Amino acid sequence: MSSSIRILLALVAGLAGGIALAAWAPAAVPGTIAVAEPIGHAWLNALQMTIVPLVVSLLVTGVAATAEAAQAGRLAGRAIALYVGLLFASAVTAAILTPLFLQLAPLPADSAAALRAALTGVEAVPPTPPLGEFFASIVPANVIKAASESAFLSLIIFALVFAFALTRIDAELRTLLTRVFTAVRETMLVVIGWVLWIGPVGVFALALLVGARAGSGAFGALVHYILVVVAVGGCWSLFAYPLAVFGARVRLGDYARASLPAQAVAISTQSSLASLPAMLAGARSLGVPVATAGVTLPLAVAIFRATGPAMNFAVAIYVATWFDRPLDVTTLALGTMVATLTSLGSVSLPGTVSFVSAIAPVAATIGAPVAPLGLLVAVETIPDIMRTLGNVMMDVATTALLARDALKQGEAQLG
Repeated sequence: MSSSIRILLALVAGLAGGIALAAWAPAAVPGTIAVAEPIGHAWLNALQMTIVPLVVSLLVTGVAATAEAAQAGRLAGRAIALYVGLLFASAVTAAILTPLFLQLAPLPADSAAALRAALTGVEAVPPTPPLGEFFASIVPANVIKAASESAFLSLIIFALVFAFALTRIDAELRTLLTRVFTAVRETMLVVIGWVLWIGPVGVFALALLVGARAGSGAFGALVHYILVVVAVGGCWSLFAYPLAVFGARVRLGDYARASLPAQAVAISTQSSLASLPAMLAGARSLGVPVATAGVTLPLAVAIFRATGPAMNFAVAIYVATWFDRPLDVTTLALGTMVATLTSLGSVSLPGTVSFVSAIAPVAATIGAPVAPLGLLVAVETIPDIMRTLGNVMMDVATTALLARDALKQGEAQLG
């Protein structure tokens, strides 16, 4: 049984156990909470301790790999430019649609209040400083202090500057430093693998607390969360169709038939890599040359997770709304930028791991607490299907678009 399934079952068992305990043995609730609360918080702390080194190492190695791929040829460079633009558009989609969906179908007030009360220990978020002071503080005066305070935006700025500077030094030194950060990344992935291996225990303890304190409304709140996040990801994924029709100039029916087998594999495996053969076959049926698809599709699988910014940002906005954190235009703009940047480093990670490493910086940037992610990661199995489905749809559409662009470039050179 996969780790994500075990964690999901632990969530259901914990919620059901907490609700049953509160209903049938209320006298036992205080004692149960006294035991479960430190276990849940200890697991949550273990999850959070991996975030800072993982995010920094992912950004450094991700930017280094992207820069190296961009230098591999003109087609790869155009592909990366397109991918970055679409990642930004993905985050913008979440910034617009998530607040809209939460206004049209808000989380029931009683459930939100009960869940807030159930998740004790959520850190207080300081008020947003004046705009000038805020922008001055983005550049960290002390990167160690920024790391200790989980100032993710400052850390991301430093990691990006460091990564781009890394591409300008001697090749031997660049390789050495990249290998160091790769080693840090792989080590932290082992640690987070251990943390997720014992995840069912931590999630069961957290869910038991929520079930005992929030009651049956916790189930409804989690279903509401899943529907909102999946709806945002689904809306962004549907953009693949106009991208193929108007950008790549292929017929709607042709694109739908070409991408359908890859979509079926994506739903069944939740893996873009496993869907790669079906995507290659679909691209060939659209007339994409093998020389083009053989470059762009593996590159897309390696560095382009199209639904990541949209669905990661949607989770952060949902948590901020859940805990009554104000979201103005400036805050959403900052969240859009961070959601885009963190997606560059987390594309090669399993869904459960990238959920933590990619969403925590976004949540912290917009003032949302990180603690609820320890509970929400348990239901990531369901949104992850939409993530993979949207990724393969976008991969096929962008490959067709890049093939048409390469054809136009070739015709222009011949002319």
